[in-house]
Amino acid sequence: MNENSATEVVTLGETMALARATHPGPLMHASEMTLGMGGSESNFAIALRRLGSTVTWVGRIGVDSFGEYIRRELAAEQVDAAIVTDPTAPTGLMVKERRTASTQKVWYYRVGSAGSRLSPEDLPLDKIRRARVLHVTGITPALSESAAETVDRAIEVARDAGVSVVFDVNYRASLWSTDVAGEALRRLAGRADVVFASDDEAALVAGPAADAAELACRIAELGPAQVIIKLGARGCAALIDGAEHRTDAIPVEALDTVGAGDGFVAGYVSELLAGAEPSVRLDTAVRVGAFACLVPGDWEGMPRRSELGLLDSREPVTR
Repeated sequence: MNENSATEVVTLGETMALARATHPGPLMHASEMTLGMGGSESNFAIALRRLGSTVTWVGRIGVDSFGEYIRRELAAEQVDAAIVTDPTAPTGLMVKERRTASTQKVWYYRVGSAGSRLSPEDLPLDKIRRARVLHVTGITPALSESAAETVDRAIEVARDAGVSVVFDVNYRASLWSTDVAGEALRRLAGRADVVFASDDEAALVAGPAADAAELACRIAELGPAQVIIKLGARGCAALIDGAEHRTDAIPVEALDTVGAGDGFVAGYVSELLAGAEPSVRLDTAVRVGAFACLVPGDWEGMPRRSELGLLDSREPVTR
């Protein structure tokens, strides 16, 4: 896709190389690790593309093998990538330790990374203006001052052009304090049309509440017409154009929950683009989120649209 071609969704952020231990246990004793990549926005982009929407990911990579790996994987997934190559900073790295079969720990090595140097000059402004949705997360503004300015500029351009803004709170405690984050995230939520948050993240944005429905109402008072509270294995609660909704999760044996929230958002946005009713949007959201949990890796388990019904199948083999 060339610089001037239209795309339905634009997203921006940092994607990092991922080193993952293949077996449970202390990382110091791991004899094998696999190479992958991950980042909330690229996870979302891949999931959305597999569901049939066109999407552009905007980000920076270093002049290194990790960066080239990210470039290749995004191309293989048919994600349009507006990539800036930074010759003076490395591609970020995250490392996953599977301490037990059911728990894991993630370390990030992203200070001074190419991705953290994202700047407003990197934005493909025409693509944002011609898109239907701009997707941003609360991770990017926490990376650096220039990255925060980039998110602000992207939202400004989108709103001026009448493009819907989707904001996934995605709070990362390792990047900023709750006090600093709370104020920034509230401001971003107030500039969005659609907001996604876990119940803990929603409380950070809007203060404590009795339940998910009240959290959604409080965030809606900031401005967004659609607020969806992600509740993991409990499904989700939403306030959409003034109406309350609740959808149960689809039970699965989760192998890796990282990326499930990104898949959830992609499922919802894909149906929003299609003009589907809220119940359909939420059903697809929980399905894509469930699929993301079925394999180790942040995005590899994201489903194609033709696969969404597989979680209803009673037959283990399809012929």
